[in-house]
Amino acid sequence: MIKVKLVRSTIAQSPIHKKTVKALGFTKVNQVRELPDSASIRGMIVTVNHLVEVLDNELA
Repeated sequence: MIKVKLVRSTIAQSPIHKKTVKALGFTKVNQVRELPDSASIRGMIVTVNHLVEVLDNELA
């Protein structure tokens, strides 16, 4: 499992980034989500890496 925190707002971001953040399950800034460690989740995190922060992951 990967813990991910939304650290920046999606205001003024592209629609693709907004949809990616929503697909990761975030609704508020500073929200922490524990997501399964899969290739698709990692790809979404890389897409919005300027908006999120990965917490306590040994592979980060």
